Amino acid sequence: IRLGELARVEVAPADRRNEYRAKGVPAVGVSITKQSRADTLTVARAVKAEMTKIAEDLPPGMQLRVNSDYSLFIEASLHEVSAALGIAALLVVAVIFLFLGDLRTTLIPAVTIPISLVASFIFMWALDFSLNTLTLLALVLAIGIVVDDTIVVVENIHRRLKQGERPLLAAYRGAREVGFAVIATTVVLVATLIPLAFLEGNTGRLFREFALSLSAAVACSGIVALTLAPALCAVLLKDPSKANPLTQAVSDGFSTLSHRYRTGLSRLVERPWSSAAAMGLLVLGATGLFLAIPYEFTPPEDRGQFSIQVTAPEGASFDYTARYMAQIEAGLLRRLGQGEVDRLMLRIPNYGSTNEVNTGALMVSLTDGSERTRSTRDVANELDQELVQLPGVQAFAVTRSGFGMSYGRPAQIVLGGGSYTELAQWRDRLMTRLKRENPKLTQLDSDYRETKPTLELKIDLKRAGDLGVPVDVIGRTLETLLGGRRVTTYLDRGEEYDVWLQAAATDRVSPSDLANIYVRSDHSGALIPLANLLRTRETAGAASYNRYDRLRSITISAGLASGYTLGEALRDIERAAAEELPASARLSYRGEARELRESSQSLFLIFGLALVVVFLVLAAQFESFVHPLVIMSTVPLAVFGALAALFVFGYSLNIYTQIGIILLIGLATKNGILIVEFANQRRAAGRPFREALLEAAQIRLRPILMTSIATIAGAAPLILASGAGAESRENLGIVVFWGVLFATVLTLYVVPGCYALLTRNLRAPDRLAADEVLSGH
Repeated sequence: IRLGELARVEVAPADRRNEYRAKGVPAVGVSITKQSRADTLTVARAVKAEMTKIAEDLPPGMQLRVNSDYSLFIEASLHEVSAALGIAALLVVAVIFLFLGDLRTTLIPAVTIPISLVASFIFMWALDFSLNTLTLLALVLAIGIVVDDTIVVVENIHRRLKQGERPLLAAYRGAREVGFAVIATTVVLVATLIPLAFLEGNTGRLFREFALSLSAAVACSGIVALTLAPALCAVLLKDPSKANPLTQAVSDGFSTLSHRYRTGLSRLVERPWSSAAAMGLLVLGATGLFLAIPYEFTPPEDRGQFSIQVTAPEGASFDYTARYMAQIEAGLLRRLGQGEVDRLMLRIPNYGSTNEVNTGALMVSLTDGSERTRSTRDVANELDQELVQLPGVQAFAVTRSGFGMSYGRPAQIVLGGGSYTELAQWRDRLMTRLKRENPKLTQLDSDYRETKPTLELKIDLKRAGDLGVPVDVIGRTLETLLGGRRVTTYLDRGEEYDVWLQAAATDRVSPSDLANIYVRSDHSGALIPLANLLRTRETAGAASYNRYDRLRSITISAGLASGYTLGEALRDIERAAAEELPASARLSYRGEARELRESSQSLFLIFGLALVVVFLVLAAQFESFVHPLVIMSTVPLAVFGALAALFVFGYSLNIYTQIGIILLIGLATKNGILIVEFANQRRAAGRPFREALLEAAQIRLRPILMTSIATIAGAAPLILASGAGAESRENLGIVVFWGVLFATVLTLYVVPGCYALLTRNLRAPDRLAADEVLSGH
């Protein structure tokens, strides 16, 4: 090839198609991705250790630095959960001591905590689970739950000791008297948790370990309560007549409280319909709260990182995009060292857009949360106000989602069911309405843009044939001069370099430059202008044609204004779509929106399944369909308390709060089981109905209060959480804390009222074991 006849020959830098900078310095980025079963923290530590070794061999002036490290958030979150674990254990033991007033008696339930946790670790090891945020979260909740069964057993044995029985006899009879209730509460709680292990999708994978780890701890606590606890009581408990002043004061206080409780309850038993009416009102209130509370997939977390997504017009050159990226980068570089921005990375093109040089991203890492006064979302919102003023590009800040699942706009609606022309028309109608009526949807955009500049070249085959110019020569000439082609390599001092042929950048700017390109005729050998053989047409088209669920599709995506949840956004978009789009339009979801829809449907199903399973388990244990209804009257009370707390404190319904509400099914029924089972025992012993009910409620008051307050104390560190991942722990903690608290207060009156209303005309249970225990034989 005689290059002089085709183009100028000059030494020029290669056509840049990508750029990567760290803190404004040119760099090479290396991404380390762990295997699916690998431990993130272990991998991160190993990589950092290897970096230290590699850095020793780097040339002078070259540095190796970590610019993005997701393990930091995970490590900080694990540290915070571990601290909550220790605080919860201390609070629970303190609550037990305050209720019992004796250190020796407190020691017995306290022993249950480490034994149950160790058993849970063995179970997790057998199933190849890892110690992660969710499994540790399960252990925090377990601390307040696993002591419940032991508290019931120890309190009942202690009560029999006060009646004059010897320690060994009191331990045997006391444990046997509440054995059925302990087994029932344990089985019910495990039955509530097990359905969570069958959740599908990402939600199921995340919470399967949570549910099974907590189930293992609860199951072990039931075994310990009926075996080790009575044995320790027989050895450690002493004659209550020799009680210390604190123990005596606690005992006197509970005696006064129980007598007042019985007096108030006796009036309610005469009017049991009032309990049913109150429960009905609470069910209606819970329904109204459920509809009023906004919902989202996960609560926003301050992960200390966000990205700035930059999109230039279609067809923009690399230099055009780089100019605006450098402008944004310069503003962020000025923030380095001022207490908020710690690290900064720039990349062109954006992640996943290997050929689209009109896209770019800046990854911003902030300093530790304890070193700054503003949250990640606050910093990102401030930057949004500056980015919107850039006229030549579309740029916005995106914070990471709760599970770190995506960096895109969370509201992603997929239109399908028609041709691309129809879909584009539907998209325009829907987006026009959303922009006009819903300012809370920000950065509204679609993935189908008919704005990509295209130059269509059509070869005049007849003329090319007459002039003796083969088609492949025309194609190869265009490829070489406009796109560039590697023709050979050369060696220089041991380094191999590519040799590219390409027209100078100034000679390939506009369609008119085709007039300066010549090809040689095979017939005459003359140079023929390429423009004489081509017909050109400038058009605009879509950069890509996408399909979703095997249908032609266009995805509409949007960001959310501060305080506007994803659930609210999807509801507003769906309402607008129902009014604007034809019946043939198909609406589906992508990304976080899809996860929200799938998880919500699964959790509603699991909630209903848990209710049915608990009812059937109770029906099998009590051999009745009426007693389970009485016991489960506590569930609406707990749900109402949880929803009321979410509404009052401004929380949302999300995956954590929904898991907490399902967990309340098992936690709330425990108190009902204690009252109903003890009332049945009293009736089986021949006591009159009213006397049996009042006596059962009065005697069970102390263990109910102790177990409930222990559970509340275990959830308290979650509500007071701080640091990495605090938002998620708060959401779960507030549901358990207020749900159990509200249910405990009302259970003491609603369950006896429902028992009096539904079981008065039922035959007393025939249980020889109960009669034996009560008679002392």
